[in-house]
Amino acid sequence: MNTADEGRQRQLDAASVINAKKTLLQLLARAGVYTGDAEELIGLVETGALSLAHAEVDGIRKSAPEERGEGNGEEYAAGWADGARTVTDALGVLAEQALVRAVTAGPSADAADERSPVRRAEMERTKVAVTPLYLSFSDVSDLDPEVTEQVLGAVLRTMSPRQRAGYPGRLAEFTSAHQERLERLYAEYGPGSPIAVHGRYSLVHSPTSVAVLERLAATPSALHEEWDAAELPPAWLDGLTTAWGSPA
Repeated sequence: MNTADEGRQRQLDAASVINAKKTLLQLLARAGVYTGDAEELIGLVETGALSLAHAEVDGIRKSAPEERGEGNGEEYAAGWADGARTVTDALGVLAEQALVRAVTAGPSADAADERSPVRRAEMERTKVAVTPLYLSFSDVSDLDPEVTEQVLGAVLRTMSPRQRAGYPGRLAEFTSAHQERLERLYAEYGPGSPIAVHGRYSLVHSPTSVAVLERLAATPSALHEEWDAAELPPAWLDGLTTAWGSPA
């Protein structure tokens, strides 16, 4: 391959992509990350890349360029749309396949849409998601009950692996849709409030409260079931339920 050919190369070949993936897996393994968790995270990144490509091509499909050369403009636009639709459909299928592979990679998740034990990567992704959302409404509290994994475990067990994969996005949508209500809740019951030391509202001092509130709004029955199964303090859930249901 000459210099001109190298300059024209726009895509990585399969061997180079596999090499990069293996290198990343080895680096993560040296850092103590379990291979199954690393493969799941890489799979979700791959799914995201395909999903973004799907959205971009779908946008192109809806904006066919002007006719080039002779011919019927409507036929040209229709052909453009049909071709783009074919690519969009193919990318959608590939993204779905990648998602299923990612969320069923471990031994504990045989089906993407059935509840299964919570995996380490799922737990860590949720921690990463809830912390900045919580800090957008409240300050760090010394009264955090330090039961993050138990609480998030109950939250995540209300969902299938597929739903857990998209849970960070769901949390972001929830906090955006209920921003004012959450601001009032944390101001009234969270760190710095007059009732900050009340045990009933202890969980308001934890980033996990964002996820618990989302589940209370979305699927309260399943959350209560998993909460009881985990033997978590009923008062914590009752306190959040009361705070969430308080009038403005």
